[in-house]
Amino acid sequence: QVQLVESGGGLVQAGGSLRLSCAASLRTFSNYAMGWFRQAPGKEREFVAAISRTGISTHYEDSVKGRFTISRDNAKNTVYLQMNSLKPEDTAVYYCAAPGVPVPFPPSKYTYWGQGTQVTVSS
Repeated sequence: QVQLVESGGGLVQAGGSLRLSCAASLRTFSNYAMGWFRQAPGKEREFVAAISRTGISTHYEDSVKGRFTISRDNAKNTVYLQMNSLKPEDTAVYYCAAPGVPVPFPPSKYTYWGQGTQVTVSS
C-alpha cells in the first residue's frame, strides 16, 4: 500500500513563504519521479511542479516559475515544495503525487496521491 502524506500547509500573507513536505512509503522511492499538484475551489486540479528520480531535472507550471522550488531527499523518501513570494491566487489544496511505476521524466500519468494540504494566502 503506497502512502503519500503531505504536511506544511497553512495560512500566510501575500509575499510570504511556505515549505510543503511529502513523505512517501514507496519501497524504491529513488526510482520514481514525483510531482506536486494543486486544486483551488471551483477549479480543476492543475500541475505545479515535478522532479526526476535523481533530482537533476525539474519542471514547473509557468505561473510558479522563479517562485517555487521542488526538491527531494531520497534518503528520507521525501519530496519538498518551497513556495516563496506567495500570491492569493496560489490558495489551493496542494497534493503530492507519484506515477504507478517508474517512467521517463516527466511522467504523463500519476497514480498515487496524497490527501492534500491546504495553503491559504491572504492579501
